[in-house]
Parts: sequence; structure tokens; C-alpha cells
Amino acid sequence: MPENLLTVENLRVEVDGKEILHAINFSVDAGEILIIAGESGSGKSTILKSIGGLLSKNFSIDGRICFDGREITNLSDGERRKLSGDAIGYVFQNAGASFCPIRTIGEQIFESVKAHRDWDEKFFRERAIDIMRKINLDASTLKEYPFRLSGGMAQRAGILAATILEPKLLLADEPTSALDSVTRIEVVNELLNLREREKISIILVTHDLNVAKRMADKILILRRGLSVEFGTREQIFNNPREKYTQELIEASK
Repeated sequence: MPENLLTVENLRVEVDGKEILHAINFSVDAGEILIIAGESGSGKSTILKSIGGLLSKNFSIDGRICFDGREITNLSDGERRKLSGDAIGYVFQNAGASFCPIRTIGEQIFESVKAHRDWDEKFFRERAIDIMRKINLDASTLKEYPFRLSGGMAQRAGILAATILEPKLLLADEPTSALDSVTRIEVVNELLNLREREKISIILVTHDLNVAKRMADKILILRRGLSVEFGTREQIFNNPREKYTQELIEASK
């Protein structure tokens, strides 16, 4: 039987007194890929930030987020730091912009690792290069500055940073939207390969249902902060119940 890793129950998020997510429910099993899809402004990224603890102070959360048998809805800053990067990794839409522009990629990832592991630089480099080989990223990238990386290289560097500590869950916020079609396919393939190798669970936000069709085990369709439809890839694409889901699928063809 699949092992449940993440459960989100009745998740509601308010910002400045206005509710922007309305009673969202879903679950993710170990080794499973959930795609959250919908139009811009539907609340996709807000769900990821709620799980990752990245909402700013003017947001408030109600409901339950349970990860690996532990409720993480409202952790303290110290508890969140221990969890982030170690058990939960995050790949941003523009990974290159998430790095400091005046320090090398290797320096920044090593500093992040040191917050969780007592690794020396030699072990870190060996571990990093092993992952880089698997995601088609040259070892020389560790010595590069973020502004010198192409979009695809930057996204792969983001994947390296997010997975080097072998988290159980990877949160990916529109990781292919800024890429050309060829590089988009390459990054999708790298994420699929990562799941197969490491058995990592992935929650990926996208507005592109072609990405969802390629990657998803389950799909959550959002609109205006509401859950429109939740089901397996086969259910969503072969027998969508809701008109909005049908429209999204038709628009992606």
C-alpha cells in the first residue's frame, strides 16, 4: 500500500482579512507527483508557500497541513528552518534569481547544507557532483555566478540546491514557465528521473496542462482559490467532470 506523506485538510488562507484559498483538500503519497494547475491568480503558489512556510506575516492560515506524520501548519521559525531544505525542498520559478548574484553557486549551496549537516567541503563537492551528473549539469557550475547561467542551467542548479539533502518532498513553483520548449522538456524529464531514482514526492505548480499530462499521478485543478476538481491523471484527462477542467484541457491542445 502507498505511504501517505502529505495531507492538506480544509486549508484556508487569508491576506489582510480577505480569504484567497477556500477549504482546499488533497493528499500526496510517497513517491507521487501532484500537479496543481489553473489560471494565474487561482492560488496555486499560495498552496506551495503554505506548505513550505513561505507566506509573509500578513497572511493567516487555517486548517491542517500534516507532513510525514507531523502537523506543520503553524511551525515556529526555528522548527521551520530545520524542516526546510532538509525534509522539504523548494524549486522556484526563476531559480537563478533565488541565488545571490555576487557569490558562486557552490558557495551558496554549501552554506545552506552546513545549516543542516556537518559535511566538510570535500564530501559536499563529491555529493553535489554525483547529483549534477544525474541531472546533466556540469561540475564547473559550482564555480559559476548565477548571472552566467542559462535558464536551463539555473533551473538545474535550483534542483541541485533543493535535493542535495535528499528531502522527502520537493515543491516546484512553475519551474518550466520561463524556459523555451526544448529546455522545458529537458527539465520535466530531469524531475521525472529524480522521482524514479530517489522516490521523492513532488508537488508542481503549473498553468500548462501539457506538463501535467506528462508528469502527474494526481492533478488538483484550482480556480479563484477554490478546488474545482481533484483526481488521477487518467480521471482528469479522460473523464473531467467540471466544465472549467474541460476548457483548460481544450485550451492546452
